[in-house]
Amino acid sequence: MFTYRVREMLIVIKNFLYKLLEQIKMAEHSFMVGLAILIGILGGFGSAGVRHLINFFVTLAYGGDSHHMFEMANAMPWYLLILIPAVGGAIVGPIIYFFAKEAKGHGVPEVMEAVVRRDGVIRPRVVLVKAIASSVCIGSGGSTGREGPIVQIGSAIGSVIGQIFKLPANKVKTLVACGAAAGIAATFNAPIAGAIFAVEIILGEFGVTYFSPIVISSVVATVVSHQLSGGDFPTFNVPTSYELLNLLELIPFAILGLIAGFIAVSYIKILYASEDLFDNMKLPDYVKPIIGGLLVGVVGIIFPQVLGTGHDSINTALDFLKQNSVSSNLGGGWFEGLILNFSGWSWYLMLGMVVIKILGTSLTLGSGGSGGIFAPSLFIGAMLGGGFGIIMQNNFPEITGTQGAFPIVTMLVGMGGVVSAATHAPITAILIVFELSNYNYKIILPLMLTSIISTLFARGLKKESIYTLKLVRRGVNIESGREVNVLKSIKVKDVMEHKIAFINSTMKLSDIIDHVVNSSHTCFIVIDDNENILGYFTLHDFKQIMKDFEELKDVIIAKDIISPRILSIKEDDNLNHAMNQFGKWNTDELPVFDQSGNKIIGVLWKNTVINSYNHEIIKSDIADGMARRISTIDQIEPSEVIEGYSLVEIPVPKIFVGKTLIDVNVRAKYSVEIILIKTIENDKENRIFPYGDYLFKDKDKLLIFGENNKIKRTGNL
Repeated sequence: MFTYRVREMLIVIKNFLYKLLEQIKMAEHSFMVGLAILIGILGGFGSAGVRHLINFFVTLAYGGDSHHMFEMANAMPWYLLILIPAVGGAIVGPIIYFFAKEAKGHGVPEVMEAVVRRDGVIRPRVVLVKAIASSVCIGSGGSTGREGPIVQIGSAIGSVIGQIFKLPANKVKTLVACGAAAGIAATFNAPIAGAIFAVEIILGEFGVTYFSPIVISSVVATVVSHQLSGGDFPTFNVPTSYELLNLLELIPFAILGLIAGFIAVSYIKILYASEDLFDNMKLPDYVKPIIGGLLVGVVGIIFPQVLGTGHDSINTALDFLKQNSVSSNLGGGWFEGLILNFSGWSWYLMLGMVVIKILGTSLTLGSGGSGGIFAPSLFIGAMLGGGFGIIMQNNFPEITGTQGAFPIVTMLVGMGGVVSAATHAPITAILIVFELSNYNYKIILPLMLTSIISTLFARGLKKESIYTLKLVRRGVNIESGREVNVLKSIKVKDVMEHKIAFINSTMKLSDIIDHVVNSSHTCFIVIDDNENILGYFTLHDFKQIMKDFEELKDVIIAKDIISPRILSIKEDDNLNHAMNQFGKWNTDELPVFDQSGNKIIGVLWKNTVINSYNHEIIKSDIADGMARRISTIDQIEPSEVIEGYSLVEIPVPKIFVGKTLIDVNVRAKYSVEIILIKTIENDKENRIFPYGDYLFKDKDKLLIFGENNKIKRTGNL
């Protein structure tokens, strides 16, 4: 009796909390602002936590904090420099392989993929796994950055909060972006750049409705980071009193932009070539980071600057340049410029470090290590800019002037150039460097010039950025937007029409006119007397012949006007490919071949593709709006939402069990939308929003929305 009363009391409390939550959600903007503040706080703590974890592992491995990693590594025996990164790889590999494979690599593409393909859903375990794996990897000397992991951790926090409050997909995506903004802002002490990073890279679009919470998260995370770090700390010590005195000084910055674009593209290609190299090794994935660690350690024997994030090396180089930034040291001709050495940071060492850092980062991430590409990009840009600036200052003083600060400025501008070219996000890069330079307006013009030129040049050399290339290799075209991903989910054979307009090959032109005029088709299949398909022609082809109708009406027969164009549409192609073909050939109807390409089995209309797209978007939008309202209802009754469309709960079809939502591809194959999944775990019913990697279980129940006849067909599977 007592147990029954307790259970009743718990149900009452649960219903009260759900009602309270719904009332809170009524003030939607205030609710999102509150969550944005919460994410900003957690993101700030997460950023500080990762920094402390990295320092802990650096101290454990090298005997001091990460701010002096280069100096400590420089004083260590050579065998330890090889052994420590290898041990780090041996720890990181199994952690990623057995607990969260999405923690492998630089993290940001995984966040972008979650936004595009899984409605912003990221597994909670990613927070812990990514934090530990990245901290061990960087702390043991892995040549990678902490920014990517912190972005992924912040995004995962935002996603988990969205899932806890059972928010619709568009709100979860916004919270994911809030977490990403908080991560960047707290890491670089750059709230503006954090917000723009989330919009420019994670979401890929700007909208006022979600920009406000992103800005709030970014600012709050920066404040929290300030408090935890004991004040307004700079990521890099940027001592400069540069002033643009002559417009000719912009020439070197334009040249630097071109070089930075080329270096960024080389960086991308080498990184993914390394990834392919390790992927092709016939070894377990959890062993490969050990090999990567060994190779990075070998490089670190000669160039210890390659180990870790490289922040300490950048600061050391900046300090050396500051100490030597006097005109008497920077004068002279070409030969003096070649041999000039800034206490170990000569121009040739800096340019050499560009290559070394690209190699080290590619080995670490390509082998399966965990970390970001942002810090390496900054390091590469700083070394490129510094070396370039020294050469220009010593050999072309008439252009650069006699200001000793010029190489320091080119270091900063080089950072922006390489980051913007690698990520294809010039606004983010400009703002990050601008904030890192303590809002020095005097560098903004050269910074903008270099960053824009480098991005345009890099885009010309390679369409994809360092982030989007990883997704394209997985078949996700993130830059093409929602419409492409919708169209890619539907096959031609699912919407094609089997009614075909046939014309005999011997039919005369005058008869063809009657046939074409009385037909609704714009594509006509030409067959011989034995019904063998010889080819086809379109209305466009026919119009060209009609210009000379009087001369050709008794001469031309159907087989003479068969189109020489090859329209490549097959039954298993997706509608995105079909739409590209419609645009390419400027036609409204295309023949559909079987997979062998030898037999025409139907036709596809452009309007059919457009209607299919609109249909899917409407279903998705209705589903998103409905999901929030029904997530707390105890019993969902079958109901007709709009005429011909219903909301019905069904047991999971047996053919779904053991497969993921992506494998089943419900939307494309069965033309219904899964709104909610009820699953039983430990005799407790849980309700979850569907995501791509969800694995269907035997006792699951599905709440589906769609046309009544399609729902019935799905329920009978």
